[in-house]
Amino acid sequence: MLTRSCGKHGCCMTRRDDTVSIRQMLDHAVEAVEMARGRSRADLDRDRQLNLALVRLVEIIGEAAKRVGSARRESHPQIPWTQIIGTRDRLIHGYDRVNFDILWRIVADELPSLVEQLKTILSNAPRTEP
Repeated sequence: MLTRSCGKHGCCMTRRDDTVSIRQMLDHAVEAVEMARGRSRADLDRDRQLNLALVRLVEIIGEAAKRVGSARRESHPQIPWTQIIGTRDRLIHGYDRVNFDILWRIVADELPSLVEQLKTILSNAPRTEP
């Protein structure tokens, strides 16, 4: 759900509902996990498209996490919000220094549990009418 918010200078900006951002985190995490299924770390070095796709998906997960409000983040301390956002920042700003061992560990070892945690959060979220 999109809401409008006017800043101190009178310009209006669009702000997303936290649930939308959490849903985006989930969708992109699922996609990354599925893309890596049946693959190995060495595939990141051999398959440029896999490499670029996983980097981008993890960036999007981090950007969506950034859009989740602080109150919602604080209510779910089991999610490593700071690390997710920090990973996004490192990938974006350090694009020429990406450690693909770390990227693979995130996708193969950490995202599956994040997927389950995000599913739980969304299943407990109040339903809103369109």
